[in-house]
Amino acid sequence: MSNGYAVEMKDITKKFGGLTAVDKVSFQVKPGEIHALCGENGAGKSTLMNVLTGKFPANSYSGEILLNGKKAKIGSPMDAKRDKITIVHQELELIPELSIAENIFLGNQPSSATGIDWKKMYAEAEEILEKFSLDLNVKTKIKYLTVGQQQLVEIAKAIYLGGNVLILDEPTAPLTGREIDFLLEMLEKLKETGISIVYITHRLEEIFRLSDRVSVMRDGKMINTFQTSEIQVEELVAAMIGRKMENMYPHMDTKAGDVTLEICDYSVPHPLYDTNIVENASMQFHAGEIVGISGLLGAGRTELMSAVSGAYQMKGKGIVKLYGKEVKFNSPAAAIKAGIGYVTEDRKTTGLILNQTIRFNISMASLSRIIRYGLLFPGKEKAIVNHLKEELRIKTENIDNPVSSLSGGNQQKVVLAKWLATQPGILILDEPTRGVDVGARYEIYMIMKELAAHGNTIIMISSDLPEVIGISDRVYVMYEGKVRGELSKEELSEDSIMRYATGIA
Repeated sequence: MSNGYAVEMKDITKKFGGLTAVDKVSFQVKPGEIHALCGENGAGKSTLMNVLTGKFPANSYSGEILLNGKKAKIGSPMDAKRDKITIVHQELELIPELSIAENIFLGNQPSSATGIDWKKMYAEAEEILEKFSLDLNVKTKIKYLTVGQQQLVEIAKAIYLGGNVLILDEPTAPLTGREIDFLLEMLEKLKETGISIVYITHRLEEIFRLSDRVSVMRDGKMINTFQTSEIQVEELVAAMIGRKMENMYPHMDTKAGDVTLEICDYSVPHPLYDTNIVENASMQFHAGEIVGISGLLGAGRTELMSAVSGAYQMKGKGIVKLYGKEVKFNSPAAAIKAGIGYVTEDRKTTGLILNQTIRFNISMASLSRIIRYGLLFPGKEKAIVNHLKEELRIKTENIDNPVSSLSGGNQQKVVLAKWLATQPGILILDEPTRGVDVGARYEIYMIMKELAAHGNTIIMISSDLPEVIGISDRVYVMYEGKVRGELSKEELSEDSIMRYATGIA
């Protein structure tokens, strides 16, 4: 190998119309190296990796790519596959109506004399899931899995396909502690086999735990590459956002007021089996506080709050009180009318309509504010949307651009803006900073703190333990569908949360 690199990208420039998304970027990955690639949303990371994986035709960008020292022409996903480059995108590419096994082997099904060898395919799929400690029936349709389970299936599929270069874009975003630990251990084992791994993430603790080197992009340019062991967190954050950040979590004194929402002995049936996914859960939320709900993947956090707010496919059983009065929401619309907003965990599927404009997406949950006598008032709509665009610093030239044109972090801000437009008294946020850069995270935390300071109730479901500890006033911890503990601000630590989350406490 002449240059010592498994992958070398030289002076890559990619433009979209008049916008330069990647500007003369050079990036190298060594064999058997885990190389983190980080930067704020819109920095150009995904565009650079899309060049490497052949999403763009070879004549649509300038620069050159070398694989093991030899020039490579990668102008299609087939070219990347030929060159043994595999990517797991931040947005999953699974087919919901097909089974786990069918998704893993799609395009590579084992065959017999009569067609697909189903017995062999199911057996091999079971072996693959076993390696990931995934206790799932391989015949289960993807649509019945949680987002975290889907992510692990997608990664299992990528590893099964094999390759010399594996690119992972926010792989742990939907995962929780135990699943993250398992994945990182597996990646370290893969690295030992000589595979080169490009690891894109906003979770700084994973960069320092896992990577050998880390490259930082900002505004389409490569800022610097560091040996991970030789850089401090503060230096890395400063390189990413172009300024020094004193504190990751904003401090603002808030005071808990009256009880706004109360859940008593609430159970949620499992959509497929004759059992409960949530069992006799009781929680209480006050005005002016941020309450975290923590727990491992499958603990029932999302199902509980979805059912309470009328958004889950199965109706819950138990008592819900809103401002002291018993309520039962049969639809999200009823909850919205009562002043409850819900930022869902999967912005692409349940949070946004991607082919619609930013303006449409922000205003669609608050039509009652902009419609009078059956007529839409565009001026009022535009004023509300522009106000939220400025307040949340959504980076776009035009609110009539499609929301799909935005980076992941800005899309997340649009989802948040949609619910803020409804002026909710109670705001439920499910994984609010998933796939969001460090600068945008701080802005979202500030909005949460300010809302709480104004007397709103903020409920945050999160798998990110530093986030739960850093932003919450209190935390409920769930384990296997039950509320196992409640922790005050003073009691919060990763250890105290995990003791309840794993059923030890």
